[in-house]
Amino acid sequence: MITKHKNNLQKGSVRYIVFKDGATWYAVALEFNIVESGDDPREVLMLLFEAIQGYIKSAGKAKIRPHILNQKTDKEYEEMWAALKKKKRPKIKSPLSIYTFGQRPLTV
Repeated sequence: MITKHKNNLQKGSVRYIVFKDGATWYAVALEFNIVESGDDPREVLMLLFEAIQGYIKSAGKAKIRPHILNQKTDKEYEEMWAALKKKKRPKIKSPLSIYTFGQRPLTV
């Protein structure tokens, strides 16, 4: 079951996952389709949170319609999220290490 989020500029949340695929760490913001990558999981998580904040500020300044804050999530990430919520190892082709995942409120 896919969770539907109703984000707007006043309220909402974004789900995120930080994982290692091969030698690279990735941080993904599911509702915004933002992906950061690097050598350190803490660094990519920090970069992701900064990118999310910039994304929300830009959306507010441009007075963009709410759909931009509720993008369709990539199927692979949605499946990974569902598996993590069920405390199962995600089914993915490559070896995978999860650093963290969670949900964060939208704030400007």
